[in-house]
Amino acid sequence: MSTSEIKVEIQKVLDNIPESILKDILSYLKELQGKDKSHVENVTHLRQILEEDTELLKKLAL
Repeated sequence: MSTSEIKVEIQKVLDNIPESILKDILSYLKELQGKDKSHVENVTHLRQILEEDTELLKKLAL
């Protein structure tokens, strides 16, 4: 998928998101702007781990 196609898809999604959440998304994107690529990749990997292993993390917390 090209950059322009990704931007079109993002715009489609943003058109259906409540304004209060849009503000959070804007803040998050602004935070990412100042970060280097490795930091962004680390955050992405952490989010993926948390999403994929939610049940395991819950069990470990008990």
